[in-house]
Amino acid sequence: MSGAVHRPHGSHKPHGPTGRIRVATYNIHKSIGTDGVCDPMRIISVLREMDADIVALQEADRRFGSRASTLPLVALDDTPWRPLDLGRRPRSIGWHGNALLVRRGLEARAVHALDVPTLEPRGAVSADIVTHGGALRVAGMHCDLSGFRRRAQFRAVLDHTEAQRPNLPTVLMGDFNQWGVASGAMRAFGNGWQVLTPGPTFPGRRPVAQLDRIVITRNLHCVASGVHHSGLASIASDHLPVWADIELPN
Repeated sequence: MSGAVHRPHGSHKPHGPTGRIRVATYNIHKSIGTDGVCDPMRIISVLREMDADIVALQEADRRFGSRASTLPLVALDDTPWRPLDLGRRPRSIGWHGNALLVRRGLEARAVHALDVPTLEPRGAVSADIVTHGGALRVAGMHCDLSGFRRRAQFRAVLDHTEAQRPNLPTVLMGDFNQWGVASGAMRAFGNGWQVLTPGPTFPGRRPVAQLDRIVITRNLHCVASGVHHSGLASIASDHLPVWADIELPN
């Protein structure tokens, strides 16, 4: 478990040496905490605690109606991050609730909302981010709860990444809804991938399940990773966020 690393609001400096970047994934449960209260500002406070450069969010939009973002856009305007243009509705920031927040000053290219095989409303998102250490592809996803299509969903995201500059360093992250660390659908990741499983993330108050994961290509080096388990994070959502500090190849 890890505490937060803070840096001044609006700073664009990377964590540690040049070439190192912090990524994170967070199922924000539509901004509804374990106390049943919808409080998006708590989610933003947890994001500030982690201070990641790139964040994959799940359940960022409401599921019905206009699919509006549960994080007010005006509130995001006052943060170090901007949501990438993934919403297919005017008030949405994501695709089936999946969103990507990127630190201001980092350029995003090849932004995609992906369709994946599903029995439920699911999807994935990806973008190529130009960081201080080079280009990095990031994909966020929220996988099938039942497990029947989870491996096919992983395969769809992997096929997408392999079709787009296949040698580009890549980070896949999200709520995998997978209990086993290396079993079941996780077998979709072969020798070219490193699976990071920092610890239990669900439920937020007393986590027992390692549902939230980060997977990186072998040409990336994980310096450190952890579950962000602050007092605020334990009530802001029913999941705890996961982070990783990674170094890009020279």
